[in-house]
Amino acid sequence: MPLSAFHPSVAAWFHERLGAPSPVQERGWPAIRAGGPVLLAAPTGSGKTLAAFLHALDALLQEGAALPDETRVLYVSPLKALGNDVAKNLLAPLREIRERDPALPELRVLVRSGDTPARERAAMQRRAPHVLVTTPESL
Repeated sequence: MPLSAFHPSVAAWFHERLGAPSPVQERGWPAIRAGGPVLLAAPTGSGKTLAAFLHALDALLQEGAALPDETRVLYVSPLKALGNDVAKNLLAPLREIRERDPALPELRVLVRSGDTPARERAAMQRRAPHVLVTTPESL
């Protein structure tokens, strides 16, 4: 699936920051977009996580102002530290994409683990993140 299938701002960000999609991304995106179960098996650093996240983020961004205040993407990380890394690695691209097109909705990404303070958990219930990164224990 070519980058042109993504929102223009998402496609431009990807092209400028990363160049061409990796083979796992090109083969994975059509299957992910089809909505069925997908298993991406490839070496570390080949773009598997970004393949899944980019499609999910693109779908959220394309909803525009109609995007509801609810959790739409759930990422379950086996390790809390990995979950924090995933959240950080989502925030920079989201910021850069929105800088290109401020009309895009602001996506909220939060991490929820056993160490999340009660006040932050309560805040998540009042205003849900669009993307929630958590661990199996917290799920």
